[in-house]
Amino acid sequence: MTIGSRALEITLLLAAPLLVVALVTGLIIGAFQAATQINEQTLSFIPKLLAMALALVIAGPWMLKVLLSYTHELFESIPNLIN
Repeated sequence: MTIGSRALEITLLLAAPLLVVALVTGLIIGAFQAATQINEQTLSFIPKLLAMALALVIAGPWMLKVLLSYTHELFESIPNLIN
């Protein structure tokens, strides 16, 4: 039970930066579209894609460190789970 809970916690922690960036970018583009009355569906896709790529470049090393740390902890806990 603890392993599943920790896995969900790590998943949420790793997804949060990208989701927050996508949300903020979407809100900014939505406000821009509302102010200019441009109703183009594809207008929000490219800025979101670029913002998420930038967030991945910035937060990627931290995300990788967290994931590797969790994987290491998980592999080290295997003997305790078997006993």
